[in-house]
Amino acid sequence: MEIPKGTIKEHTINSSELGEEIPLLIYLPANFSPLYKYSLLIAQDGRDYFQLGRIGRLADEYLYKREIENIIIVGIPYKDVEDRRRKYHPSGEQNQAYIRFLAHELVPYLDQEFPTYQMGSTRALIGDSLGATVSLMTALQYPHTFGKVLLQSPFVDGQVIESVKSFSEADLLEIYHIVGLEETEVKTTNGKTSNFLEPNRELSSLLTSKSSTYFYEEFNGDHTWTYWQPDLKRALKMMF
Repeated sequence: MEIPKGTIKEHTINSSELGEEIPLLIYLPANFSPLYKYSLLIAQDGRDYFQLGRIGRLADEYLYKREIENIIIVGIPYKDVEDRRRKYHPSGEQNQAYIRFLAHELVPYLDQEFPTYQMGSTRALIGDSLGATVSLMTALQYPHTFGKVLLQSPFVDGQVIESVKSFSEADLLEIYHIVGLEETEVKTTNGKTSNFLEPNRELSSLLTSKSSTYFYEEFNGDHTWTYWQPDLKRALKMMF
């Protein structure tokens, strides 16, 4: 039996927060209809999630088998490594503007264009590495807008830890969090090597003490799509 395939269309949205056109990749399920309502999954590193993560194909399969709820997936590609760092890194110069773009521009646009539930509990953010970091920081700032976060090997620094420590609305968030046991020497985009495992463990114990719905696992592997791609199978099913 051939599984019906959803469509992935390219859109652009003009962001006044960022002062630029932001490209979007939008996945609509095969049986998409304006008569149904849809949950939203917004992916940083958008092109990577569709190409390397094959997230569209996974959604096709799960929707066909009725194993997940109706979902629209929105990928936000980055231009290059510098662009990604400016927007995703907690101390990147466009980081706060990018977070406001997600909450104040992207969400209203998607709610207007598509039949969404328009509730925080039905909107999720996903990302890997720095993409996971900005997803978490956005949900901490806007927990009423984004109720679910999927973190694949997030970059964690003092700023992230402080934000989690001072966060007081943990009951609003569902968090899915994985990191690899071999992520002790990760080459970062600035050319340095850093240990991701220890800071992620610190983050995990903080989130465990706070969050009502929190899943954490350390997998056998390193900081690559080799491990993030298969993990998406469980992540999607668990969160949707």
